[in-house]
Amino acid sequence: MADRISKETRSKNMKAIRSVSKLEYEIAKELWRRGVRFRRNVKNLKGKPDIAIKKYKIAIFIDSCFWHACPKHGNMPKSNLDYWEKKLERNVNRDREITDFYLENGWNVKRVWEHEVKENFDKVIEDIISFIQEKKIAH
Repeated sequence: MADRISKETRSKNMKAIRSVSKLEYEIAKELWRRGVRFRRNVKNLKGKPDIAIKKYKIAIFIDSCFWHACPKHGNMPKSNLDYWEKKLERNVNRDREITDFYLENGWNVKRVWEHEVKENFDKVIEDIISFIQEKKIAH
């Protein structure tokens, strides 16, 4: 099915999508404010975790409901269905591969859904801090 908007408009829309979401930024800002020290989007780590603490082998990913096909809130575009099904399925498989890679290599992985952040930001922050503290103690 043909796209309903021009190539120029589509290009402009796609350029507006940032690799670091506002949610990631807000979570990182709050964790930093609370004294948690980490690195963001570490390029030399597989899958570029949104938040990483190499010393304690902690990788945290904040997954958007659309791009990571959230079972609760993910929605499938109505046009170009074949493309989007393959694209989103590949994203889900990649997430699984990356999580498995880290777990097999002794890392601690936490994945947070976008809707969890939107529903209760403070709880997500507390959960992440607890996760990090628990893994630091176990280290």
